[in-house]
Amino acid sequence: MTTVRQAYLDAAGAALTLLGDPAVEARWDEPSALEAFTVGGLAGHLAGQVLAVPGVLATLVPEEPPAALLDHYTRAPWIGTGVDAETNVAIRAGGDANAADGPAVLVERTAAALATLRAALSAEPADRVVHLAGRWSLTLDDYLTTRLLEIAVHDDDLAVSVGVDTPDLPDAALNPVFALLTTLSARKHGAPAVLRALARAERAPSDVTAI
Repeated sequence: MTTVRQAYLDAAGAALTLLGDPAVEARWDEPSALEAFTVGGLAGHLAGQVLAVPGVLATLVPEEPPAALLDHYTRAPWIGTGVDAETNVAIRAGGDANAADGPAVLVERTAAALATLRAALSAEPADRVVHLAGRWSLTLDDYLTTRLLEIAVHDDDLAVSVGVDTPDLPDAALNPVFALLTTLSARKHGAPAVLRALARAERAPSDVTAI
């Protein structure tokens, strides 16, 4: 059975391949499919789901219980905010900063971070907790599940932006993403809305977005 950690590494590898696609470099300065992001900025944000993880692993963990996975999203300041909200402006700035030296350097940095994580994650204990500076703690596996969601969603955003196929991710990577999105959607819209969207087209609501 594939662990969350291995699923994350597999998904990160797929993201790295997409970042290196010539179509990304060719459209680097163009608007992306994601509002207010350039292709380069979106690529930087996608790469950030790998680049940030070594720093999170190195962050001192305070004496506090980790938050539940779902609480990570109920507490997140960007949920339900507009594109010009301070937190979303900061997210875009982070993507732009990652991308500042161009596509080749971004791919090189992401590949190096991924190589580090391939060695580091397998050495971490099963009950490892990490701390997100300025926010809260999560178990390592829950944290990597949040990164899986980000990679899956932004793989599609970036692929659509540059006109290539969305990367195929293994079931071990997608299953926790679908489970998390479904649960978040049910919390937001109610279970009947999600059931109808998935099973009853004639009664499906127009919006069951989870985040």
